[in-house]
Amino acid sequence: MKPEMKDIQALKRRLGRVGVWNSTLSSEAAAFEREAAAEIESLGFGALWIGETPTGKEALTHAAILLGGTSSLTVATGIASIWGRDATAAANGANTLSEAYEGRFVLGIGVSHAPAVQGRGHDYRKPVSAMREYLDAMDATEYSGPLPAPAPRLLAALRGKMLELAAQRAYGAHPYFVTPEHTARARAVLGPEPVLAPEQTVILESDADRARQIARGFTARYLALPNYANNLLDLGWKEDDLAGGGSDALVDAIVAWGDPETIIERVRAHLDAGADHVCIQPLADSPQRLMEHLRVLARSDVVAT
Repeated sequence: MKPEMKDIQALKRRLGRVGVWNSTLSSEAAAFEREAAAEIESLGFGALWIGETPTGKEALTHAAILLGGTSSLTVATGIASIWGRDATAAANGANTLSEAYEGRFVLGIGVSHAPAVQGRGHDYRKPVSAMREYLDAMDATEYSGPLPAPAPRLLAALRGKMLELAAQRAYGAHPYFVTPEHTARARAVLGPEPVLAPEQTVILESDADRARQIARGFTARYLALPNYANNLLDLGWKEDDLAGGGSDALVDAIVAWGDPETIIERVRAHLDAGADHVCIQPLADSPQRLMEHLRVLARSDVVAT
């Protein structure tokens, strides 16, 4: 079911230009998370994106914790795996949150990756076909609760066919582990209307050796996953660039490191390439340090980019 243009525009306004992507807060107690989310809201970020893993907090109940601690912040799953709950549970759960928190919840869904899916006892099928069938089932779900407006949904999309599906059957796309060059390509496939909200990993560290050491601890995990590796190869990177946690050039393209202005420049690059919203993911060694980095970036006016 394709949303109306006015609803897409409303979502863009709610998200704002810059949000926060994070998966480490989920390891903390709910009380800490609520306080962190309230501060992220007060710092001016438009949205908080949360990841989901087989060993972490379930995505929709996790979103409820964060929504309950805030009053205006949009909370988005980035992403909820289609293998983590059936389509009826996803549709009804998302609509429950949408009604309870006055439209502040966004359901980002994706096909995840074969190792995680097979570890849950599922067969990892062709991603686009699996997603299309899931969306069909969501659209066929009847919801009897009060619902001013259904929860917006975004698809985790990297390459052509999934991006096309995001334009046809969702509010848009939430690409992860990408570059501004990918953002330009994604916008060309999506067309001008759908939401395009890429994630951008950042490190507040100006020493190149130290920054790349931290970055490779992050990139090595994702470069081992075919979905991300194949997307980078499609963009023109070589196999050698993907080896050993990534070449310097690839690491620098995926992870923006340096002072706040350097990070702001990368955010602007995504926006100039066609992004509507950029969710920054600061890499920090603790939740406390994460919040310190967000304060520094907020003081540097990243939210006004």
